[in-house]
Amino acid sequence: MKRRRPLETVFLVALVLLALAARLIPGPRTVDDAYITFRYAHNLVEGRGLVYNPGERVLGTTTPLYAALLAALAWLSGWRDFPLLALGVNALAGAASVLLLYALGRRLSTRPVIGAAAATAWAVAPFSVSFAVGGMETDLTIALLLGAFLAHVCRRDRVTAVCAALAFLARPDTLIATAPLALDLWLDGLRGQKRRLFPWPEAAIALALLAPWLIFATLYYGSPLPASLAAKSAAYRLPPTADLVRLIQHYSTPFLEHEVLGRTWQLVGAAVYLALCLIGGGRILRRERRAWPVLIYPYAYFAVFAVANPLLFRWYLSPPLPVYMLLIFEGAWTLAHDLSGLLARLRPGHPAAAVPRALFALLLCATLASTLNAWTLHPDHGPDRPAPEMAWFELELLYAQAADVVRAQAAEGDTLCAGDIGVLGYRSGMTILDTVGLVTPASSAYYPADPAIYVINYAIPADLVLALDPDYIVILEVYGRLGLLPDARFQARYQLLERLEADIYGSDGMLILARRQR
Repeated sequence: MKRRRPLETVFLVALVLLALAARLIPGPRTVDDAYITFRYAHNLVEGRGLVYNPGERVLGTTTPLYAALLAALAWLSGWRDFPLLALGVNALAGAASVLLLYALGRRLSTRPVIGAAAATAWAVAPFSVSFAVGGMETDLTIALLLGAFLAHVCRRDRVTAVCAALAFLARPDTLIATAPLALDLWLDGLRGQKRRLFPWPEAAIALALLAPWLIFATLYYGSPLPASLAAKSAAYRLPPTADLVRLIQHYSTPFLEHEVLGRTWQLVGAAVYLALCLIGGGRILRRERRAWPVLIYPYAYFAVFAVANPLLFRWYLSPPLPVYMLLIFEGAWTLAHDLSGLLARLRPGHPAAAVPRALFALLLCATLASTLNAWTLHPDHGPDRPAPEMAWFELELLYAQAADVVRAQAAEGDTLCAGDIGVLGYRSGMTILDTVGLVTPASSAYYPADPAIYVINYAIPADLVLALDPDYIVILEVYGRLGLLPDARFQARYQLLERLEADIYGSDGMLILARRQR
């Protein structure tokens, strides 16, 4: 590892402070899915088990590590404000991720500016900050992945095994990144001086970390696989190329350039960045053969999600971005360096030789400016503090209002049915009947639903709600417009309690319904 200079130390301190400030200043702007994990953590620390509804052993969270970490912090501190606890964890994880990204860039590139550029951009990137303040496990997952990548290229294989195992417990889709690391470790062992058929020590470390959870989840829930994985794939209806199109758009605008350059940039951005990544990745690979699992990660992530085509929530787009940014900057520097060398040979001493490097500096400034442009000083909802425009949680604020309305009416033991269960369950404390099937497995039997009842990518069949027979229902009107709400059986059983104004997803309000007196 290269020796660190005093100026570099100052930069790293400033980088950490920037990452912390970017996550702490906006305050919690928690998204609905995070509240699902919060309720699991709350029930665990209160002695009810790692469950969503007490007494119902259903695994509806994909991040048991994050849930256990929040529960442990709540138990140790006596504090039960999980959005604030999550914000603290995520701020620290975000600071760790920018340091790890800088170190990875410093290891892979000949120029410290590459890691510095990528780390600075990631410190304030909306795709990082939005889900840190949103209470999601994104920053923790990315920090663990970057730790695994850095350990691998530094040949710290046992550290790689620890980070990879913990990353899987933070999110199972991290296998897209860690499986190539394991493959390279195995191949490296076969090629090395001490030939070995299998990396047993590293496998033992990973198994020691994973086995307790896998055994517990199998015995406790019946399977270590979250119910949400199958439920979401069945309930949501998407065109077969939906993820492919969305991913192309995303990879075209890693710095949210379309906010400045317009949508036409998406037509050329993917090609430009692909070329830069190939140039940068080629330069890195020639210098460090062990880097190939890191270099392919953005492309492997793209391919897996494009083929699987799940409903692509915003936080699914974050994990490949740090390495993607690093490759873009490395490619831009390599191109600038090679052009400078060419001009210097063609016209020795001519100032034109400095132009490509000046263009690289301009690229750094432009990407940072574009990233900061995606922030707003005064959001139109939530706390009046600077925040990324992407940190949108207007729907969650409406669900909080709806939860308060239901809680004021409900009796002990009443049930609440909804399609989005995070805020409603966390705030009301009621038993939740989930129409997607995340925590109510019986719901999955009603999907795939009749395509005719879909207005957007999700709709609630009337038979499902009638079978669950809840006391209260809270839904966006668009979820039930063609299937649930016109059904005569449903109208006979339920009445409108209150309607909250909302046009989210084209909905005509948020509906709070109650079962008629029998």
